[in-house]
Amino acid sequence: MTADHGRTRTGGAGAAGAATGVARSADGTEIAYELSGSGPAVILVASALADRSDTEKLAVLLADHFTVINYDRRGRGASGDADADAYAVDREIEDIAALVDHVGGSASLFGSSSGAVLALRAAAAGVKVDRLALYEPPFVIAEGDAGPPLDLAEQVGALLEQGRDADAVKYFMTKVQGMPGIAVFFMKLMPKIWKNLVGLARTLPYDIAVMGDTQRGRPLDAGEWEGVDVPTRVLTGGKSPAAFQRAAGALAGILPKADHRTLPGLNHGAVVMAPKKVAPEVIQFLKG
Repeated sequence: MTADHGRTRTGGAGAAGAATGVARSADGTEIAYELSGSGPAVILVASALADRSDTEKLAVLLADHFTVINYDRRGRGASGDADADAYAVDREIEDIAALVDHVGGSASLFGSSSGAVLALRAAAAGVKVDRLALYEPPFVIAEGDAGPPLDLAEQVGALLEQGRDADAVKYFMTKVQGMPGIAVFFMKLMPKIWKNLVGLARTLPYDIAVMGDTQRGRPLDAGEWEGVDVPTRVLTGGKSPAAFQRAAGALAGILPKADHRTLPGLNHGAVVMAPKKVAPEVIQFLKG
């Protein structure tokens, strides 16, 4: 995986004091990021329907201890998307590799939800990762646990093909994230938030591809993750459904250098809603 070292500039629309810049991925896509802090590098990998604004508060907290690279995944925010019709998970792995190269050739990764799985895939593919901190990778490993519809990719793809981006977001929120319809209704009453979510709808197939067949109620395939041999901490929230705890325990069980910690009182949205409670655990682990 090759990468252009890109360019960096101060200022921009991000967190106060952060430098904004662009790294060029292997296929020419420009990946936008904010860089803050100093010390060992950590890259923040966002979840579905999220750009770097979701991890902005966490980035500020981590920047007291690390050089933090908070980036927009391709197709989101200020990042480009060289050929959206030819998307492959490998392209997003190359994006992370470009950022790692940009900050000196190695970095730790923090990912949440499907972003945690993308971080795992990057490590498994051989990207130079120092440590992995993962918040609630949404694997579905037990037959009785609720997973997304088996035809999720087809349903979301059909809605996007018809130009029904808002309906695709609603479908994902209700069928995958488990939000009640009334909650989605109230989100629509917040125009700025809803507009941002709908603007990210075209990246939903990317996260569905990242998850692959890991949400079908079957045990994790250890061979799929055998390339992940770096220290790894899998975090879950104490208020999250038991399926997240089972998945985290299973992942920690098949990785050679992994453990699982539960953070009391938190749920799946903690990275955005309660970053001050997530950050100490991430800092402690990444410092080794």
